Amino acid sequence: MEKVGEEVLEAAEEARAPAAEAGAAQATGEAARPRRKMRGGPRRKVCAFCVDKVDHIDYKDLGRLRRYVSERGKIDPRRKSGTCARHQRRLSVALKRARHLALLPYTAEHVRQTGFSGRS
Repeated sequence: MEKVGEEVLEAAEEARAPAAEAGAAQATGEAARPRRKMRGGPRRKVCAFCVDKVDHIDYKDLGRLRRYVSERGKIDPRRKSGTCARHQRRLSVALKRARHLALLPYTAEHVRQTGFSGRS
C-alpha cells in the first residue's frame, strides 16, 4: 500500500516540476509574455468589398460572385459572408442578374438531378 502511495507522490512531484521551472524562468525575465483573455468572442469579419473599395458589384464577375453562393445555390447571409448591409444588397442584385442571364445556376446540380420537392 505504501508503494502505491509513494508512486502517486512521485508522479505528482514530476508534474509540478515543469511548473516550478516556468516560475523560475519568469523571475529571471526569460519567459514569454502572459496570454490575454479573449473578450467579446471571435473577431468580426470585415466586408471584402469595403476593403477593396468596390463601388459597383459587377454581375459578370463570376469568380467573385461564386464565393457568396452556398453549395445548394443559396445566397450566403451577411453573418456568414461578412459583407456590410450596403454591399449585401448590391451583391444580391448582382447574383440575381447573373442567375437570370444563366451565368450562375439557381440550384445545385445534384438538386436538379434528383428533383428535391421539399415535402415528405
